[in-house]
Amino acid sequence: MDRRRTVETFRERLSEVIERSGLSRARFAAKAGLDRSTLSQLLSGANDRLPRAETIAAIAEQEQVSTDWLLGLVQEEKIGTNILSEAPEIARGASSYSDERLARWRAEAVGYKIRYVPASLPDLLKSEEIIRFEYRQQGSNMPAIRLEQAEARLAYSRRPETDLEVCSSLQSIEGFARGQGMWEKLPVAERKLQLSWMIALVDELYPTLRWFLYDGLEHYSAPVTIFGPTRAAVYIGNMYFVFNSTEHIRALTQHFDNLIRGAIVQPPDVPQLLKRLLKELEEKEVMATLQGGRGQR
Repeated sequence: MDRRRTVETFRERLSEVIERSGLSRARFAAKAGLDRSTLSQLLSGANDRLPRAETIAAIAEQEQVSTDWLLGLVQEEKIGTNILSEAPEIARGASSYSDERLARWRAEAVGYKIRYVPASLPDLLKSEEIIRFEYRQQGSNMPAIRLEQAEARLAYSRRPETDLEVCSSLQSIEGFARGQGMWEKLPVAERKLQLSWMIALVDELYPTLRWFLYDGLEHYSAPVTIFGPTRAAVYIGNMYFVFNSTEHIRALTQHFDNLIRGAIVQPPDVPQLLKRLLKELEEKEVMATLQGGRGQR
């Protein structure tokens, strides 16, 4: 779409939302935080320039329409990915975490529910062997840093005021137990120890920690932590997008609620699932030993 057509579409759709609002141009402009002269210029057929992004965002937020729709990029008015008045903060260097930002964010959210979708296994449930396996190629100091973080999260989860919910896909846990994907080279013995470690911790920490498992064929989530109503952080690899606005936090909280509603394994049933996966591993070991013994005869 060329620039002239974009400006024309914006003018048409701006006129439409003003008419639907039932407000005069003067009142509409005041409500959107615009000068009346600015609004008149935007609606003028002689105008060939788009307004600033902040102006488009203010109009979209006021009328609850998509900025993409205002610009003619989509035909659906419903708000999707919008230019919002408050952009997310980018927190870089998330792999080192020498500044202990997560600890600070957790401290600021004391008394609120913290909700967490991990990138793999929940950090506070990882054994030392798993952490060393995951971060073995990221420098000699990385496993030690991650161990400290896992211990800090575990200590936090044991505090009486903690209220922590975790959501993972069932397939991610099954894939770990069966040595699939990134876990292919992790020895069976270490997978068994990790399953035993998680069984003990999940049982100890419930109900302070509630771990829900959803069907990964029906739902998806990027790694995200929601610190009550104060902050939400989406992890994208070596950095976080940190959201502080009410709108962002509410949207991510609703996303997490949908994961919980879609959970096919509830927190009280997670230990039994882990025990079943552990038993499955043990039975496969026995079968492999028997088959190896037959092969030597």
